[in-house]
Amino acid sequence: MTTVAAYAAPAAKAPLERTTVERRAVGEHDVLIDIKFAGICHSDIHQVREGWGEAIFPMVPGHEIAGVVSEVGPGVTRYQVGDRVGVGCMVDSCRECENCKAGREQYCTGSGMVGTYNALDKNGEPTYGGYSEKIVVDENYVVRIPDGLALDVAAPLLCAGITLYSPLKRWGAGPGKKVAVLGMGGLGHMGVKIAHALGAEVTVLSQSLRKKDDGLKLGADHYHATSDPKTFEELRGTFDLIVSTVSAPLDFGAYLSLLRTEGTLANVGAPEEPVALNLFSLLGGGKTLAGSMIGGIAETQEMLDFCAAHGIGAEIELIGAAEINEAYERVLNSDVRYRFVIDTATI
Repeated sequence: MTTVAAYAAPAAKAPLERTTVERRAVGEHDVLIDIKFAGICHSDIHQVREGWGEAIFPMVPGHEIAGVVSEVGPGVTRYQVGDRVGVGCMVDSCRECENCKAGREQYCTGSGMVGTYNALDKNGEPTYGGYSEKIVVDENYVVRIPDGLALDVAAPLLCAGITLYSPLKRWGAGPGKKVAVLGMGGLGHMGVKIAHALGAEVTVLSQSLRKKDDGLKLGADHYHATSDPKTFEELRGTFDLIVSTVSAPLDFGAYLSLLRTEGTLANVGAPEEPVALNLFSLLGGGKTLAGSMIGGIAETQEMLDFCAAHGIGAEIELIGAAEINEAYERVLNSDVRYRFVIDTATI
């Protein structure tokens, strides 16, 4: 066991504070990672505030982790000391169910995927995330960060990057396809970059035009304000795919009307409240309302390699650990362009 410094929420809705947590000893197939950077995801705020239901406290959030291997177990074959690596939203799964064997560990139907934090590991111990100095993870749930990616801008790719890459690939974003990214935040800005790199015609649908210049610089071909009713008139029947990153309830009928026949609206945002849906908005045009959650380990590695090849990193604001609580409030106020990343040396 190793004691490491971390930032944790002691109780639901409580401010995060500096503390220490215990990391397990490095096992046969484990790697010890010196965390260099940890992204702040909106999911962290949902869980710290129990917006998605009962949670485990104290909670050390953080599932966008970039660092360097400092120790490996005797059975480790994939990594060695000094390797640049990342850890995303999960650190284990059953490894035996159909989904795990197919590389879809995030949809594990055996024991369920083990979250990087706010979960219990196979020994029944709570997991603690990336707002800390070090983490011990099974090598099978670690990915390699290519040399072409700086660790600070790579950290958010471990959640925001794969969360957008997976549905864009699954529903065929590419040349000849019209793709809309709904929401221009931490997730959405990655969607714009990745969809553009895949060769799609990219439109941003945002509440206002406040970030239009940014969106166009990041690769969007078009930018429209959803607060303007004319947007829904002008764009009716336009898109092959809309990826919604919004974590608030939407008027799904309005957005489904923007799809072409047999188009797909894929949700990666996760509102805390139930949403309403008139099924006739799906039946007319044979449209699909779908969901997507992160990606498997192999796909996450594929995403990192793709981003390195295309020079894609997150747009970040680097902060010290003492600024975490302020950063949470700024995320809630949409006051970040576009991802806060913690310099863990400040912990």
